[in-house]
Amino acid sequence: MVGVETGRKATLTPPLSLEKGLAAEHRPPNMFHRVLSLFRNVRPGSDLTNFQLPPIFNMPKSQLQCYGESVYCTSEDILTKCARGKNSLERFIAVVAWAISTTRPVIFGWAPFNPVLGETHHVSRGNLNVLLEQVSHHPPVSALHATDEEERLELIWCQFPVPKFHGKSIKASVNGKRHLKLLSHGESYEMNSPDLFFNLFPVPGADWAGTVSILCKDSGLEAELIFYKAHSFLGFGGNSRLIKGKIFHSKSSKIIYEIDGQWDRTIFLKEVHSEKTSVLYDARQTILNLKTPIVKNLQEVKPTESVVAWGEVIKDILEEDWEKARDDKREVEERERRLRKERICKGEDWVPKHFKISQNKEGHWECWPLESSVPPSPIIVPP
Repeated sequence: MVGVETGRKATLTPPLSLEKGLAAEHRPPNMFHRVLSLFRNVRPGSDLTNFQLPPIFNMPKSQLQCYGESVYCTSEDILTKCARGKNSLERFIAVVAWAISTTRPVIFGWAPFNPVLGETHHVSRGNLNVLLEQVSHHPPVSALHATDEEERLELIWCQFPVPKFHGKSIKASVNGKRHLKLLSHGESYEMNSPDLFFNLFPVPGADWAGTVSILCKDSGLEAELIFYKAHSFLGFGGNSRLIKGKIFHSKSSKIIYEIDGQWDRTIFLKEVHSEKTSVLYDARQTILNLKTPIVKNLQEVKPTESVVAWGEVIKDILEEDWEKARDDKREVEERERRLRKERICKGEDWVPKHFKISQNKEGHWECWPLESSVPPSPIIVPP
């Protein structure tokens, strides 16, 4: 079986990896034809935020898990390199490599569950403790807080994807900011995420594309990474997963390094002054052979945890029991609707347990963790 069943409703599945992993072990057949039938009656330009997917289109994990895996599931500990860099430029280069490492393979026609309000995901890898919470359901907003007290680093994310159907493709704009703080050096890095594209015609596939900006005001350094979509004719000649970019001084815009490569292979760094080239990021060393988290203490796992909240549905999908998966998924979603109606009747506003949130006039969300550090989790990534 694909998942590691740790209890009747707590089921963990392999992370999305460069090879093997979840995609290789479990994927429904005839996905392209199923996707076409699914969007047959959807108008171009439609917002798909509240679109309900049948379980056969769901991978057996929540979106919170996907966000979390991009932080705690790595074969190479780039975050530690960020914290231990000898100078600001060395640390900035490591942060750029880490930002690229959060880009993971996406499978055409397969989507994670849309997390329910108040759902959490809490995992530890070594001294790094990662906690996520779904702080809004409509629109779906996910918050992340991660801390490593030994390396004195902190991560704070607030992300809200907006998927839209464009006839021949689906674009999911990933809005929100990611913050990485290296507390020993008094440095804070701000960055965004590329957008996700699902192409239906002429060749089905999934690509990350868009411009990612990474800024450290404390050191005056900045990076620009451009993720390119594949351009091909009838599936031939395309070069997907391509990244080009630069590292430069913010004030003078003077370029220090040029960046070029593919995020699923190798990305190179070329020093402009000397033209010396080195490897910035090697995907095979970082997102290959990823380990599946395990439950260390089932009694301490919260009922709001993703692998518990969706535990039965995950188990059904792994067993390909689609009728039961449909019923169990409907039960999770209907419970969320009942709780929402109860709050409305009582005149109560839902308040996140782990974050403070706000939304400005432009509709952008921000979040702040209520605690300064994240405690160890009963779910761990094995060493």
